[in-house]
Amino acid sequence: MKRFLTLCLVCCTIFAAQAQNDVLKAAQTTNDYFMAKYSDPTLPTNVNKIRPSSLWTRAVYYEGLMALNAVDPQERYIAYAKRWADFHQWTPRNGVNTCDADDQCCGQTYVELLPYTGKDYKELLANVIANLDHQMQTPNTKKQTTTPKAKTEVNSLYGWWTWIDAIQMAMPLYMQIAKLTGDTKYRDHALKMYLWSRNECGGGLFNEKDGLWWRDADYVPPYKEKDGKDCYWSRGNGWVYAALVRSMNQLSPKDKAYKELKKDFLMMSEGLLKCQHEDGFWHASLVSDVDYPDPEMTGTALFLYGMSWGIRNGLLKAKDYRPACDKAWEALKTCLHSDGFLGWNQGTGKDPSAGQPVTFTSVPDFEDYGTGCYLLGTTEYYKLIKN
Repeated sequence: MKRFLTLCLVCCTIFAAQAQNDVLKAAQTTNDYFMAKYSDPTLPTNVNKIRPSSLWTRAVYYEGLMALNAVDPQERYIAYAKRWADFHQWTPRNGVNTCDADDQCCGQTYVELLPYTGKDYKELLANVIANLDHQMQTPNTKKQTTTPKAKTEVNSLYGWWTWIDAIQMAMPLYMQIAKLTGDTKYRDHALKMYLWSRNECGGGLFNEKDGLWWRDADYVPPYKEKDGKDCYWSRGNGWVYAALVRSMNQLSPKDKAYKELKKDFLMMSEGLLKCQHEDGFWHASLVSDVDYPDPEMTGTALFLYGMSWGIRNGLLKAKDYRPACDKAWEALKTCLHSDGFLGWNQGTGKDPSAGQPVTFTSVPDFEDYGTGCYLLGTTEYYKLIKN
């Protein structure tokens, strides 16, 4: 009996090690594909028009790269990211006077790269901090939506995140700068902007009943999908879920902001758990499959990221959420082509209809953010199963 139990333990250990290796190998494979295809990180993107490589889609990739480096430290990862940051002079896209969250997303990686430079944050991150200082003094007076059913004007110092993607692009950066500088004004302002999006934009973009978010004011009820259900976009909810994780990572659990974000993280986790399909995927539309019955990779990866983090940090019960994570990983494995290309990747947009049809072989307009999402999800899951 003793020999049998020992053999079982050895087999389990071998199986666990192989599972860990498979997850890490998947992350490495898709990242190697990306770094080979975009070997010069300074070159602009060219999708319909030229854009600098500091745009949000590429910035999300670097978030994933830094997550990969945390579990698989390699000098080439850091050199690649530093070359990109140096080229863009450690500055938000469109300069210090931008108030667009998409322009600020690159700052998250700038902060993570700081320890590898040997330099003081006041030197390298001066423009990032100046940009946040500028936004904190500048009210948004632009129209928040093109539809007449929502408020016509924002006119709020906190009313900048009028679409939920923006929460991921910018809120973690505010929290990073608050932690780095020790100045809580960045945390406090970010929380007020978050709560404005949550409770006021379009009448409030977070539906506590379902634990899910409408993408922007154009999608709050009475907007419905063809089957009469609410339109909850998978990746949009994934952005918020990831933002909550990345923001709480910068805060003490005793912090008032942490507690505020934790409540929503738990509500979202419960809501998202109900939306997962048996094959492990979440679809482009979280609750309506009439027009979008196929798998979608980016939302699935972001939900795996959040749930794995939640289990590891004691916020989510493993007995409830570990099976969902395991199924999500099995689903994400099927997205990976042998050369590292990722299938089932919905292109850019703002709702489930964007970039359709999404298939295993379809090529999205941008593939960098999808790689970033995949790296975030797989590396966090790697940490979960390693422990």
